[in-house]
Amino acid sequence: MEFQAIIFDMDGLLVDSEPIWHEVEVELIESCGYTYLDEIRDVSIGMRVDEFAAILQQHYPKLGDSPAAIEAAITKGMLNLPPGRIKAMPGADELVRYVAGRGIPRAIASSSSQAIIEHFVGLMRWEELIPQRYSAEYMARGKPAPDIYLHAAERLGCAPETCLALEDSRFGTMAALAAGMTCYTVPDLSHSSIDDFAPINDNVYRSLHEVLDRFRREGIFA
Repeated sequence: MEFQAIIFDMDGLLVDSEPIWHEVEVELIESCGYTYLDEIRDVSIGMRVDEFAAILQQHYPKLGDSPAAIEAAITKGMLNLPPGRIKAMPGADELVRYVAGRGIPRAIASSSSQAIIEHFVGLMRWEELIPQRYSAEYMARGKPAPDIYLHAAERLGCAPETCLALEDSRFGTMAALAAGMTCYTVPDLSHSSIDDFAPINDNVYRSLHEVLDRFRREGIFA
């Protein structure tokens, strides 16, 4: 199938940031005398930060007097990281440049805040390569709801069913599929496995290199 547009997730898909998010969360939680439980962390993958902050407040009330305060602390920690801590995922830069070089309509649709999106894209020097960048913070619902993907498709001027979404998380994959898009899932192995996605998506890849190989082999986005 030849698609009209491509919509990228960001964290864990284009940038290797999920382990860094985890480090920042651990530091905040342990500074307040708590232990960060795996079962709490696991529900956050692909979730909007403000929604996850509300969960954190329920379990760790000393983190802040409101979800907004906890979100602000986590966001500050991410924005204050040394630039070298955030790197592109293997194959990401090549894939982004391949799509941009062919003039394919493209966007980022991320659960991260707009501030984080702009910061990470700037670090990767992708500002001109991915000119449309959208945050679920402005949507009524975060992933796994389809809102951010539907919004990105609308702004790209494409019907959702003509868009290809690239995701790494379960919530993100569910959001893209709920929007009516084809989704290629490239699991971030820092928090997921290939087998985790078998029940929800047939299009699962081990790397972005595999995705780009398919683009070239089958003339997708030729």
